[in-house]
Amino acid sequence: MVATAKADPQDELAARLRLIQELSGRGVRALARDANLSSSSLSRYLTGRTVPPWPAVIALCRLVRRDPRPLRPLWERASKALPAPPNASRHPQPSSETPAAPRPPRNDLPRDVPDFTGREPQLATVLAAVEHSRVVAVDGMAGVGKTCLAVHAAHRLATGYPDAQLYLDLHGFTEGREPLDPDRALRTLLAALDVPSEKIPQEGVEELAACWRSELAHRRAVVVLDNAADATQVRPLLPGAGSSVTLITSRNRLLGLDEVPPVSLDVLTPQESAELLARASGDAGGPDGRLARDPESAAEVLRLCGHLPLALRLAAARLRHRPGWTVGILVERMAEGASEFDTAFAMSVRQLDRAERRLFRLLGLLPGAFFDEYVAAALTGVPLRTARTMLEDLLDAHLVQQPAIGRYRLHDLVHQHARRATEEQDSPAEREQALGRVLDYYVHAAAAADAAMPFLSPGRAASAGSPPAELPRFTSKDAALAWFGAEYLNLLAAFDAALAAGADAHAYELPRFMRAYFSRRCGTTQLNVLFERSLAAARRLGDPLRLAEAHSDLGFARYNAGRMAEAAAAYEAAAPLAAQSGDARFEAELTMRRGYLKWDEGYVEQPLGLFRLAGELYARAGCPMGAAHATAYEGWAMLQLGHAEEAARLARETLELRHADPAWPPTVTARITLGVAIAREAPDEAVAHLRQALALARDDGHKHNEAWCLNCMGVALRRMGRYEEALASHRKAFALLDELFEEHWKIHFLDGYAETCRWAGLPEEALRLHRQALELAPKLGYRYAEALAHEGIAAVLDATDPPAAAGHRAAGQAILQELTPQD
Repeated sequence: MVATAKADPQDELAARLRLIQELSGRGVRALARDANLSSSSLSRYLTGRTVPPWPAVIALCRLVRRDPRPLRPLWERASKALPAPPNASRHPQPSSETPAAPRPPRNDLPRDVPDFTGREPQLATVLAAVEHSRVVAVDGMAGVGKTCLAVHAAHRLATGYPDAQLYLDLHGFTEGREPLDPDRALRTLLAALDVPSEKIPQEGVEELAACWRSELAHRRAVVVLDNAADATQVRPLLPGAGSSVTLITSRNRLLGLDEVPPVSLDVLTPQESAELLARASGDAGGPDGRLARDPESAAEVLRLCGHLPLALRLAAARLRHRPGWTVGILVERMAEGASEFDTAFAMSVRQLDRAERRLFRLLGLLPGAFFDEYVAAALTGVPLRTARTMLEDLLDAHLVQQPAIGRYRLHDLVHQHARRATEEQDSPAEREQALGRVLDYYVHAAAAADAAMPFLSPGRAASAGSPPAELPRFTSKDAALAWFGAEYLNLLAAFDAALAAGADAHAYELPRFMRAYFSRRCGTTQLNVLFERSLAAARRLGDPLRLAEAHSDLGFARYNAGRMAEAAAAYEAAAPLAAQSGDARFEAELTMRRGYLKWDEGYVEQPLGLFRLAGELYARAGCPMGAAHATAYEGWAMLQLGHAEEAARLARETLELRHADPAWPPTVTARITLGVAIAREAPDEAVAHLRQALALARDDGHKHNEAWCLNCMGVALRRMGRYEEALASHRKAFALLDELFEEHWKIHFLDGYAETCRWAGLPEEALRLHRQALELAPKLGYRYAEALAHEGIAAVLDATDPPAAAGHRAAGQAILQELTPQD
């Protein structure tokens, strides 16, 4: 037998690129021109002599309207197959780190009921619809078992869809709550897939929906969208290409989704109802069982329950926990209700003790969908242990559901009954106090989670309301992030409830404690909305410091969304109030933010002065962590101005201050600054610092910082004369930005990459990158980057076109003069 040679990945990639050329219908020169490549480079790519940089692959795919991502694994194999540069083993390898092992796939499906009964034809229809259409919608009246069927089907499908099993309640018919809007729903689903915040579009439902479809396209996931209001709500959440499937439930027929097959549920048949009652009540069903001994009463239970699964389970729970009852007694208790739901609910509630009945009623006030024992304890004002015991009793009575360990929810009908009961039986004052305790809990719990991942130093303590007796303990940054992720929708609902209740102190504070979470996991759209409304609450409170902080927070949200002019206006509004407050620490924070803004507007001298001033203010406020943050950024600015020795000194000063979180932003900034600053004098130490920064960025899951580290590694390696390694590092940085679809971030990296190309003897590539920067910088308002692009083009053209080089150099100098403050 003759062994078959394994295909060379470089040849295979070249073959795929030739197919792209065929699809384009262009010759090599025309294709190179339209993809902004040199024809000689493209020829090498198509013949397999050279592996193209990832941006070139993207450019070629975009010309023929093809998604480049399926080619990424092949490109990576081809890139790794390249021989190592000569003598590379003499130096520390900058890219040997391996990212942390991925987390196991997300599975947040509610528990499948062990006594699932009947529905065989409907289940078969659902599974067949999923196989042929990939989406199915289950509709039916309240309590008929839509969610139970969809979740049961999802569990059956789970092994065939191993990448994720997701569940999201859309609250289409939850009393006292607005249906979940598509923006929030999509952000929640993307977060469940661990999509980095950098990849999630900042604004626009259409953009979010496209991102969601893109993420599902390369996964096999099953998604349950429960309790949909209408087709408009659910349409943006549907999958596009790929294998993933979605199961939808709604009380209404989703007539607007013509392409989605419906499965309508009716009540159970008498036989199915009797079987479910027997199984859920623990009755053996034989001749000696209570149901068999009194078939007339058993039939009456089925009638009073309307053959609805939810009502049947509630009735069965009473019978199971009352072994001394006959079925006749159960009928008598149920007959006191007004409807099949009321009879079942009222009977179940009556079996609770007084404290448990109060908890059940007050649960109808909760603003969020899910809750835990801490929320229940705050709601009722009882110790955590007592709340836990009461929840277990409500769970046994089927009045609450437990979709996951430690997480509870109410079925919409149960929630409606509880809400009506509290309005009828609890005074307005008691309801107001209960909701106030819940809002207190969310603010103080968010403050505790925020303190577990401090950015500078422990933040200001929560002052809204009173702290609850017991809060979750956050032993690490990861634990805090996990809590924010689980409570995200509840926190937004609590914010809305605080505004509706006129609790302005809570509405002002809650978003402040969510800033660090938003910076890591969420887009800027929701952050801007929160701080707009938080600013209105601060105005009503009338406190100058709070108003200044609210203006500053809104400015930072605007800045993160790229709305620079609005950010500047917000900072200007905050400045006089900050000075009036006399709070040096807040003045320092505002000064740092103004420095970031000026830096991104293309200035260098001005932000340098602001970073220095912030450091002085932090020192005056007794905040060494803040001062270190300012020093780190001062060092980075000095490096950009060409003062490498001073930059290194400031970076070392920053690193002398230890922080509990090794990925603390000033540490990453200082290591990057130091690595570039000392690259020529101490190459081994420089690479070590940059490798540490890269490892920290990867461990922290911060993709932007990872790209920043890789690009700066390229700059440092270039300064050491290790051009091939430098080019490889730059290419990795740009490939990462392409994965994130972050074109605007390239403005920070293009000059360094282009200079490396120039020194590596690739003038055409250097010129292309500098021109790309020159095109991008004016669109973004980055004047300094525009000046650097002119200077870079001039350096490349000096040898071939001196007049053009002189023109670019003059243009660059004019911009630099414009950016330099005049005495």
